[in-house]
Amino acid sequence: MIEGLNNAGSLPVMERVVQFAARRHSLIADNVANVSTPGFRPLDVSVDDFQAALGQAVDARRERGQGHFGETRLESTSTVRFENHGVVLEPAPIGANILFQDGNDRSLEQLMQGLVENFLTYRTAVELMNNQFDMLDVAIRERV
Repeated sequence: MIEGLNNAGSLPVMERVVQFAARRHSLIADNVANVSTPGFRPLDVSVDDFQAALGQAVDARRERGQGHFGETRLESTSTVRFENHGVVLEPAPIGANILFQDGNDRSLEQLMQGLVENFLTYRTAVELMNNQFDMLDVAIRERV
């Protein structure tokens, strides 16, 4: 019964979004910390690939006839590997290949934009999860 609550609705999807955003946040923060390091090349993963894999998993769950219930099986991509209870990132160098004299390929503005977008994704997913947990709490307590 508890497993059915954990796999209901958007909870498994939001769980993967939070895991992805948390791992990616560490990656972007590392890029920002090394923005002045000679020869450092920033790394990132494809958000589009992650979103596509997530969309395919949701569609597959619907096609199995489970609707909003059941396991969400995600297929790994070239930069994101899905494990039972987590997400492993395999980042690749990013940038326009315009190197500065110190061999660095930096764009602090782009890094900060990515950091903010990633934070907003994380925050939104956490808020949606909190709303679902609040609804479960109300249902368990049988009070409004």
